[in-house]
Amino acid sequence: MKSRITDYSLLSDKIKQWGLELGFAQVGIADIDLSQHEAQFQRWLDNNYHGEMEYMATHGMMRARPDELVPGTKRVISVRMNYLPPDASFAKNLKSNQKAYISRYALGRDYHKMMRNKLKKLGQKIEQELDIDYQEKLSFRPFVDSAPVLERQLADKAGLGWTGKHSLIINKEAGSWFFLGELFVDIPLPVDKPVEEQCGSCVACIKLCPTNAIVEPYVVDAKRCISYLTIELKGAIPEEFRPLLGNRIYGCDDCQLICPWNRYGQITDEKDFHPRTQLKDKNLIELFLWDEATFLKNTEGSPIRRIGHERWLRNISVALGNAAWSQAIIDVLQQRLAGVSELVEVHILWALEQQQKKKLTNKKTQRLIKAIEKGLPRDA
Repeated sequence: MKSRITDYSLLSDKIKQWGLELGFAQVGIADIDLSQHEAQFQRWLDNNYHGEMEYMATHGMMRARPDELVPGTKRVISVRMNYLPPDASFAKNLKSNQKAYISRYALGRDYHKMMRNKLKKLGQKIEQELDIDYQEKLSFRPFVDSAPVLERQLADKAGLGWTGKHSLIINKEAGSWFFLGELFVDIPLPVDKPVEEQCGSCVACIKLCPTNAIVEPYVVDAKRCISYLTIELKGAIPEEFRPLLGNRIYGCDDCQLICPWNRYGQITDEKDFHPRTQLKDKNLIELFLWDEATFLKNTEGSPIRRIGHERWLRNISVALGNAAWSQAIIDVLQQRLAGVSELVEVHILWALEQQQKKKLTNKKTQRLIKAIEKGLPRDA
């Protein structure tokens, strides 16, 4: 039998090949020492940048200590899976405030269960290999946003990319349009080397963020982030942020859309991540008119379903308030007022107020145009 080091080295190569065969775009291996990130993570919590996401603080430093989460863990196999569809020109919707903008990752199937199943299969392949060739037993556990794991720091450590100033992982050949997942294992596989950061002096993501959520390089105040406000926040969206949401009703991609590295984004091979016709390029009014049954039907298997119909209406109400004045919008907002929850009502009333202001502005503009056309004084 070959030496144990050689055995694990060969096994590592096989693991990466199996990962590719299962549909992952890249597989890396990291050790479990995340101590260098503990102080920064604690500062993030102390600054209350996690907002209502109490689960971020519940387990304390366990997030940075994989062997406390799963005793016996020696290595973390980190994977990424591309989700960019072939027709990815969704940024055009940001220029059309009558249409809804939904974050690219959420237009297709929910990735959590799919990736977790693939990671489980990868673990089973390793288990079988060890049992047959080395008479060893493997203990493993897959994670995809399902436990207190510092997944981005692990992906960075495993060489899948570097941490960008927006705090997302960037890969030189793929940008940042990918999901991450982890497989905790109790065998001492050889680890991969981190890659060098290549953001340089670029601060495009920081400057473009509509709500200034990137408070400093690599640090995001979730309470200001549109993704948090439209997905994680359960209550009312603070008024100061409502006009800044524009037509973004679920998530936000602005910091990724502006990133120069995303010109190299890789198209996904997974058809389930392609946009669903019932969600892509849809008019805000059409989505706002969905009743709860329609919402549940059209978001089945989608990550959007997790916010529920109430927050769906809350988010679209804000987007309708931000849209250009339209009598059709005012009509549908007034129509919806009957029977909605207090949370939705607050946002509908705000949207109606915004639309009425725009209506008055529109009338003044029309009068001004007519006055100019007739050669009358502008205050006529």
